[in-house]
Amino acid sequence: MSEQANEVGTAVRGMLRRADRCRLSTALARDGSGAPYGSLALLAVDLDATPLLLLSDLADHTKNLEADPRICLLVEETEGFADPLEGARAGLLGRAERFDEPRCLARYVRRHPSAELYAGFRDFHLYRVVLERAHLVAGFGRIHWIGADALLGDAAAALAEAEAAIVEHMNLDHGEAVRLIATALLGRAAGAWQLTGVDPEGADLRRDVERARIAFESPVLDAESCRVELLRLARRARAAQAAANPENPAP
Repeated sequence: MSEQANEVGTAVRGMLRRADRCRLSTALARDGSGAPYGSLALLAVDLDATPLLLLSDLADHTKNLEADPRICLLVEETEGFADPLEGARAGLLGRAERFDEPRCLARYVRRHPSAELYAGFRDFHLYRVVLERAHLVAGFGRIHWIGADALLGDAAAALAEAEAAIVEHMNLDHGEAVRLIATALLGRAAGAWQLTGVDPEGADLRRDVERARIAFESPVLDAESCRVELLRLARRARAAQAAANPENPAP
């Protein structure tokens, strides 16, 4: 794999991990037209950045996928630009398939707590998108196509198995450290921040409707390496808090 493909893959994977929604395009195959149909969906990703969607059987996009599983997802980071076209966006092409995997559904619901209301309904199902390629537009002269081999990260099976327990432990026993990571390292407003997920490249946090992400210094593939990285982040956060408030250091 070329260095450029690796860099582009890392950039698109980061966008996927940060995104909480996507523009979802399917084909109107049922009426024979094949015309594109666009909609909006909440997005989560598995540990390797495979997109996960929780879709209703009654939705038009789901009916379209039943007839033709080809799909395009658009994720973008254009907010805050005077000209939105200066922001990065990526189109991801692949095929959607039913994937009622309890671990992935739990990961999706941690990312989107509102989904817990309907995640157990019989007419809602989890889908994963088997990616084939992606198209990144990220500024002048930075337009690239890459294949799934450059886009997807490590599935980290051992970390995937331990993730739910890691998240629960951090939120119950180290909640103050999680909050400090959000405020002292990421500069977010104080509040009830919680960890929602970990993957080989970083950790995801949430406070009400606000989401944040922090990168790991070293790749994490199992529970022990994750513990080391989270401990490092907690120490950095306490040091940053102490430097900012020398008269009132973090506990």
